[in-house]
Amino acid sequence: MPLPTADPLLYGFPFPFAGERYRYSTNLEPARTPVVTPTGRWGTAVLDIDTWYEAELSERAEILAADPGRGAVLPHMRGAAWDTMRTLMRELAATYPDSMRLTRDGDRWSWENRILGLRADFVYGDDSTLPSEPLHYIASQVQDDIVLLDERDGALYGDAGVVTFAADWSFGFDVGMSFLEIHGPVPRIRQEQVIIRAHEFLKRLQPHQPYRRTNWTMTIGRRLDVSTERYPEWGPDREMIMLVDDDTFGRLVHLRVEVQHLIRLPESGAILFLIRTYMLPLDKLATVEPWRRRTAAVLAELPVDMADYKGIIKYKDRAAAWLTAHGEAAP
Repeated sequence: MPLPTADPLLYGFPFPFAGERYRYSTNLEPARTPVVTPTGRWGTAVLDIDTWYEAELSERAEILAADPGRGAVLPHMRGAAWDTMRTLMRELAATYPDSMRLTRDGDRWSWENRILGLRADFVYGDDSTLPSEPLHYIASQVQDDIVLLDERDGALYGDAGVVTFAADWSFGFDVGMSFLEIHGPVPRIRQEQVIIRAHEFLKRLQPHQPYRRTNWTMTIGRRLDVSTERYPEWGPDREMIMLVDDDTFGRLVHLRVEVQHLIRLPESGAILFLIRTYMLPLDKLATVEPWRRRTAAVLAELPVDMADYKGIIKYKDRAAAWLTAHGEAAP
């Protein structure tokens, strides 16, 4: 029986490993299915507002101000951007009715976000009635990164999005590319047909039937923005971390987990791809004994090509050894 904890880092953390061996898979399941963990639960809603809500949205605003290329909406995706905004507003209002409210009076809609002190009255489809373009407006109120996939000639293309917390990739580079092209560098997935199965699944996705999956890597420090644009800032951390003492290593190395939601939008038919990032330092992870053992096993067994692609090849063995050695950290 799990023991819920008041620690927000642990309570809602989406631990990603189902076994002691990790390989790429679609690992898709219906959204809104609660997952009970040794520390609490996660997954009851598509959108999760937590302790870092305002801080992460402030960071997103700073990133977009410095680099507007992190967001793009190709001209034919304007309708999908409006569809996304309304879909996410409805989701927020249903999940957090005390804080979020969406109402309609004829052609006019009213939106209220009490946490951020925002209110907007708008006409659906009329950009001039919003403070900003609709995809950017809603991206300023959810912690998830957003990518929109359009289907043309039997293929999916990443034609719009706002992505400020990418894990070693660049939305500005990928925008307009096909789903298969975007995932081309990932090792093994073509040979094992993972990406082909995912592509076909997405094309069959139906409105009002959202799915989710998890993905993971590791990050030095609680750094959300590890995009390729900022590699000069965070890349050297992979060398530095091998020089620090054990206490510092456990505090700085984070297991980074993405909860990715996949939603067929009801009006435009585009696919909404949400990417929400959670991070847990090893010294916290080690306090949960099943997580400590399983993560150590996964890292120790992880093949070299996969570890290299994830950018953890330099320190994954030390992380496995650190977790193995810190079994007494659990209370």
